[in-house]
Amino acid sequence: MDEYEYMWIPVKYIPEYIMEEYNLKELIHNGQVMVEIMKGMYGLPQAGILTNDRLQNHLATQGYTTTAHTPGLFHHSTRPVTFSLVVDDFGIKYVGRDSNAQHLLDTLRSLYSITADWDGTLYCGLTLQWDYDARTVDVSMPGYIQNALTKFQHPMPKRPEHAPHAWIKPIYGAKTQLTDPEDTSAPLDAEGLTRLQVIIGTLLYYGRAVDSTMLVALGTLASAQSKGTQATAQAITKLLNYCATHPDATVRYHASDMVLHIHSDASYLSERKARSRAGGNFFLSNRAANPTAMPDPEAKPPPPNGAIHTHCSIIQAVLASATEAELGALFYNAKDGAMLRTTLEEMGHPQPATPMQTNNACAAGISNDTVKQRRSKAIDMR
Repeated sequence: MDEYEYMWIPVKYIPEYIMEEYNLKELIHNGQVMVEIMKGMYGLPQAGILTNDRLQNHLATQGYTTTAHTPGLFHHSTRPVTFSLVVDDFGIKYVGRDSNAQHLLDTLRSLYSITADWDGTLYCGLTLQWDYDARTVDVSMPGYIQNALTKFQHPMPKRPEHAPHAWIKPIYGAKTQLTDPEDTSAPLDAEGLTRLQVIIGTLLYYGRAVDSTMLVALGTLASAQSKGTQATAQAITKLLNYCATHPDATVRYHASDMVLHIHSDASYLSERKARSRAGGNFFLSNRAANPTAMPDPEAKPPPPNGAIHTHCSIIQAVLASATEAELGALFYNAKDGAMLRTTLEEMGHPQPATPMQTNNACAAGISNDTVKQRRSKAIDMR
């Protein structure tokens, strides 16, 4: 017997209207009810996995299975159909509308009521504008920022704000780089902390999806959200002013050979508590002339493209030099790149050796084993 078909459910987990609709009060035993679950039930903690198992079992009867390593990505055993599933949104890649895509739709319609958008204009809250002549697609979220500003009751700034976070003027020629002094401003109250957390949660999806220029500010704010201060509130206001000035970001993707390229960078001692930041730009571009050879650093760079992923994180360890920060950034970006390479290959796009670009010669030499490490115990420890 499937463990999800019959189960004892504590009464406290079942909504009152469900108790009344199915007359479950007569079946209460020791504060629990024995129920048979046939479909997903709103409010039931197990509803998600029940529905997902039911869908996967149904799709498997027609040859659709999940890929080995990418959650939410499905493919067909013989047909050129691949699709991603996010909650109840299907994004389908196919060859042959009537013969293959329609087969998937018929499979789903035999169990669910669905609607199909053959123009592919909306997916997971993202608006897609396709230009097949220019071979581009523009991804945006129109109205998202305006709705957020209305929700937070944030007025338009009197002066345009073109920077999402404060800029610290560098001291050129200084022999020693010092971290910023500790924030000694007054702490936020409980209401202020809650507002800070809601704003970060609202803007984070938008930043990851279409406007990566916000990610540095959001990461810094997120690291202080449990101990926010008046300085944190000022930083939030600056970010919201930036959003109001630039409310509708758009990312344009050009058709390419779907080969992954990575640009890695780091900023040294740029965060609180003497920490550094890692950054990476991931995009898909064309294949090299000789795809079996290792990437040539002197070769002409590939055409740029819209970012499919932007790595932006604070390195938790306190690093001793800019080289350590750059090497740490290469490590973080290589981990993300390994995951993306796997997904691209499961989508049917084989990947050659992935080139990673860094602007630190010492970090590149250590990574490629072309320089001899000295005093490297600090690097090895990290």
